[in-house]
Amino acid sequence: MSAIRNWAAQWVASVLALFIITKVVPGITTTSVVSLISVVVAMGFANSFIRPIIMFFAWPINCLTFGLFGFALNIIFFGVLGKVIPGFQVSSSFSAIIGAVLMGALSGLFSFILKETVKKR
Repeated sequence: MSAIRNWAAQWVASVLALFIITKVVPGITTTSVVSLISVVVAMGFANSFIRPIIMFFAWPINCLTFGLFGFALNIIFFGVLGKVIPGFQVSSSFSAIIGAVLMGALSGLFSFILKETVKKR
């Protein structure tokens, strides 16, 4: 049961982080809660299935850049989702960079807080 709670906490943390990003970062907008959740689901899918395949074939580039290729991949995913998901827009590369950085930081922070709260219950 704990694994399900951790999984749910991670999804809630990601949705909350993306909601804050759309309010704080100029150039990143969403029109509805459905598009917000769609972006989080698509990001989860991309990071779970597509990212490992790309990283497997691009491991020499990742080694040469000391892991920065993985960061660049997150920025690319963020920008592509802005073009693919209806109701979610990323207007510039700078917005995608800021959004990807904040998404990682905020979702990690919120996930930690939620998991600690769930553990205490």
